[in-house]
Amino acid sequence: MTMGPGVSPEDREQIFRPFYRTDEARDRESGGTGLGLAIVETAVQQHRGWVKADDSPLGGLRLTLWLPLYSSARQ
Repeated sequence: MTMGPGVSPEDREQIFRPFYRTDEARDRESGGTGLGLAIVETAVQQHRGWVKADDSPLGGLRLTLWLPLYSSARQ
């Protein structure tokens, strides 16, 4: 768990876009492409799930991921 500065509501609407980086994100010299959350969202959606970002009660950002559970037994 990290206790970063969080993400503003305006940025939260954008953070799943490829290559998007917030102003609070690490500086350009320290790396990061802005692809991580875009990849996560794409993979989750391909499995018919969802991912959302909101404020953590402990501060910072909380990411919630939901994936459907399928039974391997066929009826």
